[in-house]
Amino acid sequence: MSRRKGQEETDKLTRIAIVNADKCKPKRCRQECKKSCPVVRMGKLCIEVLPNSKIASISEELCIGCGICVKKCPFEAITIINLPSNLEKDTTHRYGKNSFKLHRLPIPRPGEVLGLVGTNGIGKSTALKILAGKQKPNLGRYMDPPDWTEILSHFRGSELQNYFTKILEDDLKALIKPQYVDQIPKAVKGTVGQLLARKCEMDNEEEICKMLDLSHIKEREIGALSGGELQRFACAMVCIQNGDIFMFDEPSSYLDVKQRLNAALTIRSLIHPDKFIIVVEHDLSVLDYLSDFICCLYGVPGAYGVVTMPFSVREGINIFLDGFVPTENLRFRDESLVFKVAESATEEEIKRMNHYEYPGMTKTMGNFRLEVVKGQFSDSEILVLLGENGTGKTTFIRMLAGNLEADSGSGDLPQLHISYKPQKISPKSQGLVRQLLHEKIRDAYIHPQFITDVMKPLKIEDIIDQEVQNLSGGELQRVAMTLCLGKPADVYLIDEPSAYLDSEQRLVAAKVIKRLCFISTRYVAMRMF
Repeated sequence: MSRRKGQEETDKLTRIAIVNADKCKPKRCRQECKKSCPVVRMGKLCIEVLPNSKIASISEELCIGCGICVKKCPFEAITIINLPSNLEKDTTHRYGKNSFKLHRLPIPRPGEVLGLVGTNGIGKSTALKILAGKQKPNLGRYMDPPDWTEILSHFRGSELQNYFTKILEDDLKALIKPQYVDQIPKAVKGTVGQLLARKCEMDNEEEICKMLDLSHIKEREIGALSGGELQRFACAMVCIQNGDIFMFDEPSSYLDVKQRLNAALTIRSLIHPDKFIIVVEHDLSVLDYLSDFICCLYGVPGAYGVVTMPFSVREGINIFLDGFVPTENLRFRDESLVFKVAESATEEEIKRMNHYEYPGMTKTMGNFRLEVVKGQFSDSEILVLLGENGTGKTTFIRMLAGNLEADSGSGDLPQLHISYKPQKISPKSQGLVRQLLHEKIRDAYIHPQFITDVMKPLKIEDIIDQEVQNLSGGELQRVAMTLCLGKPADVYLIDEPSAYLDSEQRLVAAKVIKRLCFISTRYVAMRMF
């Protein structure tokens, strides 16, 4: 009897119910979730929707995990998840009822760089806020938050107990490099040099500026900086201050290959026996180069996240790619992420292909001059443009697309239908994603083949009923790629398809482009997937 009771208790603890506040609209439906719930029919208040409620409320203690409400909800707002193991005792933070839940925390070590890797929406930024002391962990008790004595008792016996004790007693100073650097011009005004001089506490401003190639833009206003320059400026602002905890959230976004390695060297130059350094990074090659040890995060984006124990760099990256944690005997992804070597086309296939030529061109913009040598491309071919920031990749792409006229050229551009995804995505649509797709690619987005090849892998269905203006950077990138690939064209020019995407999404995007390249010519411009 006691064993059965214990089993029931375990089942209760390992089930969580998530209600998406953006999707749930109880006043626009017949409350099918409540009417169809077998527990509610038995007279228990498992699902409650009060007259003034903005979203439905689900009791996780009463829920039996039947999944009927998930299928009946017309807005697909409900997710019922059975956790892979009993993680209730490891709950670190929960934002509220039926909302995101984080289990465990990464364990930073002084004098070493901790790398965090995981998909978007899995709790990396939440973990950074807690470790920085900006957010107090509630251990899942959002109605009755614990005090610091209870929190320290919860982490008793682990390295985190000493870490949080230091934060409380020694008043450690935490510095965070934000994820979205394009928001910086809205928050601060002035020139690069003025802002750096104002924050400099370490007498290393000149050295850091030289490493991050900022010396020549010190007189420039913050509002006039490009994405890559803003990223380097944000990294420099953290590196020149005297802190105890340094945190970098995606320091390689917008940077080219050379700049990524320089940024990694700059971050590693901060290593000191008494200082903690934590880096969140989606580029696995940079993460490998930068970190001393790694914590992986797995779970369901927007629902729950679990932090693994620290692994060596090699082991941690392989665990993330395999989707299997051997220490917990747990698989968190159905299939492994595999990098395949491209096969060269045979001579017969080359003969069957159509070949297109573009002429030699020149373009002068201010002090910058671009010279394009005559070249060609073929059907079903993926070409990659690789180069440093500011060397003219986007200018060349815009000239091929016909959006920018060349100053001079030795011939005409081939007459082809072109679809173009720009580097910077600024949403102008005021409606839903569904309305935007209906307006721009009406035939493609309802075609079964396009849904299978593009929309399902990019998970457009998850965001199709959200406002375009409210989308995150990664969601906007996926919508922009869908719009580009949904237009019938001979050539697809895709500028930086990996920006804001996490490691998994980058590989998925690459597979989507590769799968479609057999249908027509693909021309892809990117720095790194």
